[in-house]
Amino acid sequence: MSNLAIFVSGGGTNLENIIRHFADNPDVNVALVVSNRTDAYALVRAKNHNIPSVVLSRKEIAREDILMPLMKQYDIHFIVLAGFLVMAPDFLIDAFPRRIINIHPALLPKYGGRGMYGHHVHEAVKAAGETETGMTVHYVSNVCDGGEIIAQFHTPLSPDDTPDDIAAKEHVLEQQYFPFVIEQLLKGLE
Repeated sequence: MSNLAIFVSGGGTNLENIIRHFADNPDVNVALVVSNRTDAYALVRAKNHNIPSVVLSRKEIAREDILMPLMKQYDIHFIVLAGFLVMAPDFLIDAFPRRIINIHPALLPKYGGRGMYGHHVHEAVKAAGETETGMTVHYVSNVCDGGEIIAQFHTPLSPDDTPDDIAAKEHVLEQQYFPFVIEQLLKGLE
């Protein structure tokens, strides 16, 4: 059994999708949801699925004596950052080598790094006149959006697409592919 911790900062549509994807899988358990925001709607989604959740401040996330006992308490094997807007601390990356992944709403290395999240990414894609965008799943490293790329999925854009249209097209990719990438990575760890 692989116990997952999902780290979130926002609405949690990817969290919900991951929970549903693994609901009937006897080998995968979404064991814990961690958020840095008390108002993250993802916490409501976790509660609706009876998944334990905890809110930690940025300072608490950076403290090994707080975060690591929590990972141990829930016997976490794998961590998924799904719209989590805090850098993972080095001690966590070291404790979970190639077992922490992140989703990014663009085709890295383009439109990555500090400040490039959510609508900022889609506005940059529009401003650059890109003809396609996509999503990237990558391992987490101590460089923001700089970890090894695991998978990328593309979608075409039209010149008429607004940043909201771009976001909607990219979100379809997240919903369609992210849980399957997680599943394949977990199978590779068996």
